[in-house]
Amino acid sequence: MVAEQLVGRGIRDPQVLAAMRAVPRHLFVEDAMQEQAYGDFPLPIGGGQTISQPYIVALMTEALALSGREKALEVGTGSGYQAVVLSQLCARVCTVERVESLLNRARRNFDRLRCHNILSRLADGTEGWPAEAPFDRIIVTAACPEVPEPLLAQLADPGLLVMPVGDRSGQILELVELVQGEYKVQELARVRFVDLIGAHGWSAAG
Repeated sequence: MVAEQLVGRGIRDPQVLAAMRAVPRHLFVEDAMQEQAYGDFPLPIGGGQTISQPYIVALMTEALALSGREKALEVGTGSGYQAVVLSQLCARVCTVERVESLLNRARRNFDRLRCHNILSRLADGTEGWPAEAPFDRIIVTAACPEVPEPLLAQLADPGLLVMPVGDRSGQILELVELVQGEYKVQELARVRFVDLIGAHGWSAAG
Protein backbone atom coordinates (compact mmCIF):
# COMPACT_ATOMS: atom_id res chain seq x y z
CA MET A 1 0.00 0.00 0.00
CA VAL A 2 2.64 2.52 1.04
CA ALA A 3 5.06 1.77 -1.80
CA GLU A 4 2.55 1.57 -4.62
CA GLN A 5 -0.28 3.91 -3.62
CA LEU A 6 1.58 6.57 -1.63
CA VAL A 7 5.24 6.79 -2.64
CA GLY A 8 4.27 5.93 -6.20
CA ARG A 9 1.98 8.97 -6.32
CA GLY A 10 4.33 11.46 -4.77
CA ILE A 11 3.82 11.27 -1.00
CA ARG A 12 7.28 12.10 0.36
CA ASP A 13 7.02 13.05 4.05
CA PRO A 14 8.84 10.22 5.88
CA GLN A 15 6.82 10.71 9.04
CA VAL A 16 3.52 10.43 7.16
CA LEU A 17 4.73 7.29 5.40
CA ALA A 18 5.83 5.81 8.73
CA ALA A 19 2.45 6.55 10.30
CA MET A 20 0.62 4.97 7.36
CA ARG A 21 2.78 1.87 7.75
CA ALA A 22 2.22 1.71 11.49
CA VAL A 23 -1.57 2.03 11.68
CA PRO A 24 -3.40 -1.27 10.98
CA ARG A 25 -6.05 -0.11 8.51
CA HIS A 26 -7.97 -3.41 8.59
CA LEU A 27 -9.11 -2.67 12.15
CA PHE A 28 -11.15 0.28 10.90
CA VAL A 29 -13.36 -1.52 8.36
CA GLU A 30 -16.14 -4.07 8.70
CA ASP A 31 -15.00 -7.65 9.26
CA ALA A 32 -16.36 -8.72 5.88
CA MET A 33 -14.21 -6.10 4.14
CA GLN A 34 -10.90 -6.66 5.90
CA GLU A 35 -9.35 -8.30 2.86
CA GLN A 36 -10.04 -5.08 0.93
CA ALA A 37 -8.79 -2.74 3.67
CA TYR A 38 -5.50 -1.88 1.94
CA GLY A 39 -6.97 -1.43 -1.53
CA ASP A 40 -6.78 1.79 -3.52
CA PHE A 41 -10.37 2.85 -2.86
CA PRO A 42 -12.67 4.10 -0.08
CA LEU A 43 -14.85 1.63 1.80
CA PRO A 44 -18.24 1.99 3.50
CA ILE A 45 -18.15 1.92 7.31
CA GLY A 46 -21.85 2.33 8.09
CA GLY A 47 -24.00 5.36 8.86
CA GLY A 48 -23.69 6.50 5.27
CA GLN A 49 -19.98 7.22 5.84
CA THR A 50 -16.75 5.89 4.32
CA ILE A 51 -13.11 5.41 5.19
CA SER A 52 -11.10 7.38 2.62
CA GLN A 53 -8.71 5.63 0.27
CA PRO A 54 -5.15 5.46 1.67
CA TYR A 55 -3.73 7.98 -0.82
CA ILE A 56 -6.26 10.65 0.15
CA VAL A 57 -5.58 10.09 3.86
CA ALA A 58 -1.86 10.48 3.21
CA LEU A 59 -2.30 13.50 0.92
CA MET A 60 -4.43 15.38 3.45
CA THR A 61 -2.11 14.46 6.30
CA GLU A 62 1.02 15.52 4.41
CA ALA A 63 -0.61 18.83 3.46
CA LEU A 64 -0.86 19.70 7.16
CA ALA A 65 2.96 19.85 7.44
CA LEU A 66 3.00 18.39 10.94
CA SER A 67 6.03 18.69 13.20
CA GLY A 68 4.72 16.73 16.20
CA ARG A 69 3.90 19.76 18.35
CA GLU A 70 0.50 20.65 16.91
CA LYS A 71 -2.99 20.47 18.32
CA ALA A 72 -5.29 19.30 15.54
CA LEU A 73 -9.05 19.22 15.05
CA GLU A 74 -10.61 16.52 12.90
CA VAL A 75 -14.19 16.94 11.72
CA GLY A 76 -15.69 13.55 10.87
CA THR A 77 -14.18 10.80 13.02
CA GLY A 78 -15.76 7.91 11.16
CA SER A 79 -14.23 4.66 12.35
CA GLY A 80 -11.17 6.55 13.64
CA TYR A 81 -8.51 5.77 11.04
CA GLN A 82 -7.54 9.33 10.13
CA ALA A 83 -7.49 10.34 13.81
CA VAL A 84 -5.11 7.52 14.68
CA VAL A 85 -2.81 8.45 11.79
CA LEU A 86 -2.81 12.03 13.06
CA SER A 87 -2.15 10.86 16.62
CA GLN A 88 1.21 9.53 15.44
CA LEU A 89 2.16 12.97 14.16
CA CYS A 90 0.51 15.52 16.52
CA ALA A 91 0.75 16.38 20.18
CA ARG A 92 -3.04 16.21 20.52
CA VAL A 93 -5.99 15.32 18.28
CA CYS A 94 -9.54 16.51 18.95
CA THR A 95 -12.05 14.68 16.77
CA VAL A 96 -15.79 15.29 16.35
CA GLU A 97 -18.38 12.86 14.96
CA ARG A 98 -22.17 13.25 14.64
CA VAL A 99 -23.03 9.51 14.27
CA GLU A 100 -22.94 7.90 17.71
CA SER A 101 -22.44 4.32 16.51
CA LEU A 102 -19.38 5.34 14.52
CA LEU A 103 -17.93 7.35 17.39
CA ASN A 104 -18.35 4.41 19.76
CA ARG A 105 -16.54 2.17 17.30
CA ALA A 106 -13.77 4.73 16.86
CA ARG A 107 -13.32 5.01 20.61
CA ARG A 108 -12.90 1.25 20.85
CA ASN A 109 -10.19 1.50 18.22
CA PHE A 110 -8.48 4.33 20.09
CA ASP A 111 -8.47 2.25 23.28
CA ARG A 112 -7.28 -0.86 21.48
CA LEU A 113 -4.36 1.00 19.94
CA ARG A 114 -3.64 2.99 23.12
CA CYS A 115 -4.00 6.38 21.47
CA HIS A 116 -4.04 8.44 24.62
CA ASN A 117 -3.59 11.79 22.88
CA ILE A 118 -7.00 11.66 21.14
CA LEU A 119 -10.04 13.47 22.55
CA SER A 120 -13.38 12.66 20.93
CA ARG A 121 -16.83 14.23 21.06
CA LEU A 122 -20.32 13.52 19.72
CA ALA A 123 -21.46 16.81 18.17
CA ASP A 124 -22.07 18.82 15.02
CA GLY A 125 -18.60 18.99 13.52
CA THR A 126 -19.40 22.09 11.47
CA GLU A 127 -19.41 23.97 14.78
CA GLY A 128 -15.87 22.80 15.51
CA TRP A 129 -14.92 22.39 19.17
CA PRO A 130 -14.92 25.90 20.70
CA ALA A 131 -13.81 24.81 24.16
CA GLU A 132 -10.60 23.31 22.74
CA ALA A 133 -9.82 26.06 20.20
CA PRO A 134 -7.64 27.41 18.74
CA PHE A 135 -6.21 24.60 16.62
CA ASP A 136 -2.90 24.66 14.79
CA ARG A 137 -4.32 22.31 12.19
CA ILE A 138 -7.87 21.40 11.08
CA ILE A 139 -8.81 18.51 8.81
CA VAL A 140 -12.35 17.95 7.52
CA THR A 141 -13.16 14.52 6.09
CA ALA A 142 -16.48 15.41 4.44
CA ALA A 143 -17.44 18.04 1.87
CA CYS A 144 -19.66 21.11 1.66
CA PRO A 145 -19.88 24.19 -0.59
CA GLU A 146 -17.55 26.30 1.54
CA VAL A 147 -15.38 26.08 4.63
CA PRO A 148 -17.64 26.54 7.70
CA GLU A 149 -17.08 29.91 9.37
CA PRO A 150 -16.73 28.40 12.88
CA LEU A 151 -13.79 26.32 11.67
CA LEU A 152 -12.04 29.33 10.18
CA ALA A 153 -12.63 31.18 13.46
CA GLN A 154 -11.05 28.33 15.44
CA LEU A 155 -7.91 28.10 13.29
CA ALA A 156 -4.77 29.39 14.97
CA ASP A 157 -2.65 32.07 13.29
CA PRO A 158 -0.47 30.77 11.76
CA GLY A 159 -2.43 27.63 10.95
CA LEU A 160 -3.49 25.21 8.20
CA LEU A 161 -6.88 23.72 7.31
CA VAL A 162 -7.52 21.04 4.68
CA MET A 163 -10.97 19.99 3.43
CA PRO A 164 -12.92 19.15 0.25
CA VAL A 165 -15.01 22.06 -1.03
CA GLY A 166 -17.64 21.92 -3.77
CA ASP A 167 -21.02 20.51 -4.69
CA ARG A 168 -22.29 16.95 -4.40
CA SER A 169 -21.04 15.95 -7.84
CA GLY A 170 -17.41 16.55 -6.89
CA GLN A 171 -15.06 18.80 -4.97
CA ILE A 172 -11.63 20.36 -4.86
CA LEU A 173 -9.41 19.44 -1.93
CA GLU A 174 -8.35 22.84 -0.59
CA LEU A 175 -5.51 23.78 1.74
CA VAL A 176 -6.27 27.01 3.59
CA GLU A 177 -3.34 28.80 5.22
CA LEU A 178 -3.88 31.56 7.78
CA VAL A 179 -0.92 33.89 8.26
CA GLN A 180 -1.08 37.28 9.98
CA GLY A 181 -4.82 37.47 9.56
CA GLU A 182 -4.86 36.63 5.86
CA TYR A 183 -6.18 33.42 4.28
CA LYS A 184 -4.48 31.86 1.29
CA VAL A 185 -6.05 28.91 -0.56
CA GLN A 186 -4.22 26.23 -2.53
CA GLU A 187 -6.00 23.60 -4.61
CA LEU A 188 -4.55 20.11 -4.10
CA ALA A 189 -6.69 17.64 -6.04
CA ARG A 190 -10.12 16.82 -7.43
CA VAL A 191 -11.94 14.52 -5.00
CA ARG A 192 -15.34 13.17 -4.06
CA PHE A 193 -16.32 12.95 -0.40
CA VAL A 194 -19.52 12.26 1.52
CA ASP A 195 -21.59 15.26 2.62
CA LEU A 196 -20.60 17.33 5.64
CA ILE A 197 -23.85 17.45 7.58
CA GLY A 198 -24.55 20.19 10.09
CA ALA A 199 -25.62 23.73 10.79
CA HIS A 200 -22.83 25.10 8.58
CA GLY A 201 -22.86 22.30 6.01
CA TRP A 202 -25.44 20.24 4.16
CA SER A 203 -28.80 19.46 5.71
CA ALA A 204 -29.37 15.86 6.86
CA ALA A 205 -32.69 16.03 5.02
CA GLY A 206 -30.88 16.64 1.76
